[in-house]
Amino acid sequence: MENILTVILYPAIDINGGKCVRLLRGERSSATIYAIDPAAQAKYFQDAGCTYIHVVDLEGAFSGKVVNVAAVRSILSIVDIPVQFGGGIRNRTHIDAWINAGISRVILGTLAVSNPDLVAAACRDYPGMISVSIDVRGGKAAIQGWTKTSKLTARDLALKFEDAGVASIVFTDIDRDGTMKGPNFKETKILAQVLSIPVIVSGGVSSIKDLSKLTKLNSDGVEGVIVGRALYDGRINLNNALRVLAGDNILC
Repeated sequence: MENILTVILYPAIDINGGKCVRLLRGERSSATIYAIDPAAQAKYFQDAGCTYIHVVDLEGAFSGKVVNVAAVRSILSIVDIPVQFGGGIRNRTHIDAWINAGISRVILGTLAVSNPDLVAAACRDYPGMISVSIDVRGGKAAIQGWTKTSKLTARDLALKFEDAGVASIVFTDIDRDGTMKGPNFKETKILAQVLSIPVIVSGGVSSIKDLSKLTKLNSDGVEGVIVGRALYDGRINLNNALRVLAGDNILC
């Protein structure tokens, strides 16, 4: 019998200048290029057994409009597994266009703060296809490519969408993103427990032990984990990651 994933692995493809990069704490000046071809990287993740891919247009997040359109479309043309995508999606036209292009789940961050009613309307029209990204720095939700901070806490922002039909909350601790120091387990668990919306955790995942620990939060509402730098640096073996998240205790 095949293992059933208790926590979904979302390998991250962050695109800047048409290439796969990783940032440190969201700082553009810290970009490290890991792959020239995002589509080839996506195909690799699919062939390795991943069931979902997490894609972000970093330039779009900063500019307020999707910049790396060709790169994202190339990913959609080469993989069959679902792709969730965010970065620069700031209005209803953007949402409609990317869902029509084949994106399985649109991730909204800045828009969730600036226009929650629009997000709720999109959830009604596209059931199961809208996620809200809550990126926290110093306890407050950051927006516009993490360059500005709102007055809302993660909990306050998430609860605005509790009954809106949001597919998931993508929770990122910016201060841990790319640092290899482990995710914020405490705040992730607190957020997941107060919500009925599934939570996807991001930021700081650095080891198989981190993934094993996250599987224990599945019963609290943690649905998935986004992993980027640790996969590209080789700190986490992709096959082992999939095994651990499927409940295979390879640490024993």
